[in-house]
Amino acid sequence: MASGAGWVDLSRPVRPGMPVYPGDPEFAAHPLPTVDGEFCRVSSLSLGTHTGTHVDAPAHVVPDGPTVEELPLDLFAGPAVVLDVRGAAAVGPELLGPWTSDARIALLRTGWDEHSGTPEEFDHPHLTVAAARFLRSVGVRTVGIDAASVDGPGTLAAHRVLLGDRADPGVVVENLRGLGDLPRRVEFAAFGWALTAGDGSPVRAVARALA
Repeated sequence: MASGAGWVDLSRPVRPGMPVYPGDPEFAAHPLPTVDGEFCRVSSLSLGTHTGTHVDAPAHVVPDGPTVEELPLDLFAGPAVVLDVRGAAAVGPELLGPWTSDARIALLRTGWDEHSGTPEEFDHPHLTVAAARFLRSVGVRTVGIDAASVDGPGTLAAHRVLLGDRADPGVVVENLRGLGDLPRRVEFAAFGWALTAGDGSPVRAVARALA
């Protein structure tokens, strides 16, 4: 796991054969020919917008929701609170409150990143709709989780609450790792590509302790 100047890398490595959400495109990388007589490495990539550690924009679940490049940049970085919710299959509001933080970013530590690449990876903890509503009610607009999704199988209900709409958008960051290496309050950043009409984007997620 990369680090430097106090920053901790919370991103999962992107590589051929890596786990992807069931039904999503597999990741592939193909080297292209170099310039004659010169060394110049260039690769062609094939991947889904929700590959590895990634951000979901409202357009992921809302037909007229804002896309990645339309969102305010402060949704992707700022002070964050790390919430330890390990042991809960369904994370309800009782595990998140009483809320004592002014942070607009909440990072949920389920511990499920330890199951990456195993048969249990996609049988992960999830956020209840009530918990999603609670987070929105206390001003949280960015929610990160160290699991494949904030929702359980067969539903996007928590996504729909957290991501909001064009008037009040939010973002979700999924497939984080290493949240156990962080203190409760951190500076967090997870910027993706300025992808036109992007419903999501891979990110390099990092955090460091607040001074």
